[in-house]
Formats: sequence, C-alpha cells, structure tokens
Amino acid sequence: MSTGKNPDAAGDLSGRRILLVEDEEPIANVVRGYLQQADFLVDMAADGFSALHLAQEHSPDLIILDRMLPGLDGAEVCRRIRETMSMPIILLTALGTEDDRILGLEMGADDYVTKPFSPRELVLRVKSQLRRSIHDFMPEPPVQHSGFLLDPAARAITARGVPLVLTAREFDLLAFFLRRPNQVFSREELISYVWGWDFGDLSTVTVHVRRVREKIEDNPTKPLLLKTVWGVGYRFDMDAEAEQVGEGSHGQQ
Repeated sequence: MSTGKNPDAAGDLSGRRILLVEDEEPIANVVRGYLQQADFLVDMAADGFSALHLAQEHSPDLIILDRMLPGLDGAEVCRRIRETMSMPIILLTALGTEDDRILGLEMGADDYVTKPFSPRELVLRVKSQLRRSIHDFMPEPPVQHSGFLLDPAARAITARGVPLVLTAREFDLLAFFLRRPNQVFSREELISYVWGWDFGDLSTVTVHVRRVREKIEDNPTKPLLLKTVWGVGYRFDMDAEAEQVGEGSHGQQ
C-alpha cells in the first residue's frame, strides 16, 4: 500500500509505514505512540502468522519484529519475509546472548534492540534504517567492476548480469566494498561507515559479511572476493574477482 510520499524526498520520513510485531500489548502501545509522534503510519500484529499476512498485504517500509512470538517464532517470521521482501527489519529480543542475536541476524534482520529498551532509541534506529533504504536525492552513478554492476538509484547489484537477492543492509555493505575495492576496513570502521553507529556489537558485521559471501562467492568457506585480513578486517579483492567471475557462477539465491 502506498503512503503517498515521494520516495526521493531527501530526509522526509513522515508517512512511512511501519509494521510493529509485538505480543505484549503494553509494550506495543508505547512503541506505537512514539512512532506515531514521529509521523509514521503504524500497523500492528501480535503473532507471527498475522505479521506475515500484514507484511504481504501492506509492504511496509520497515518491520519491528519481536523475537518471541506466539504461533510462529520471530526468527522464522524474519526468514520467511526475507524469501520475498527486502525492507529493513529490526528485531526486538529479550534474549541477550550473542548466539541469539547472531541467529536473528542470520535469519535476515538488519538490526536488533535488546529488551528493556528506550522507545526513543528505537525510533532513532528506525529513522537510521529508513534513511539508508530510501534512494538518495541525487543518487551516485553506477559502479561497474569485472562482473558486478552496482546501480545505486535502483538499489540493485547484479553479478554477471544476474540480480543478487540482498537485504537492505547486505546491499549497503556490498555497495560500500564495490565502491572501495582492494581497501581494508576494520569491523569498527564498517559499523561506523555502513551502519552509521558510533558503537555496536561487532558480530553484526561478521554475520552480514558471511551472508554476503554466501551470495557472491563460489565457495563461501574459502572466499576469493570478500576476504578476511586477519587481525585487521575485510577487503574486497578485485583481482580475485576477475578470476572468479570468469571461472564460475555466483550463488545469488
């Protein structure tokens, strides 16, 4: 469902549609109030199956998804949504272990917030995610290397002419590397440049690098393109890219 807003309006987030999936009514009502104060349109679901239905019906600009839901677990909801849609997903979790956070990210979440949380911080996270998923007012020109074509205006990347199926954050991360081949970036730098955070769980970067590798590498366990520089960070190796693109296909699914 269209919000009627110009998607190219720089910085204008009012009227964006948010799907809030939370089964605890007091929390849901508080979060909805803060989102509405920020001029967002809010749809609400209290279980996983309703969340899937509303996501398909309304195509929200962003989803706030509770990890623990009746009927269908939030991580599974996230996984199913990712099969067909790429809008940003923020996971709400009361489970603060690293394994649980990584599971949510591996299922396709772009960000997570641990309960208890500040509603104001959540709204800021929502705005940050939306700004990164909306086209720039003056988009950058396309970038083309050996087998990759980055189209910033369409937020699309193809490998040897085949569109890559990427989440919003996976796109941001791969686009960042495609614009800066053969440069090494630490996880701290990537958190800052790609996520726009001053601080954050560095495992977020690790998981997203792994997910991008699964979509561009012939063998993600032995990456030739998005390489680990031990003790430093990651580098997109364009020399290896030319070799791999000529030898085999990328796993785009």
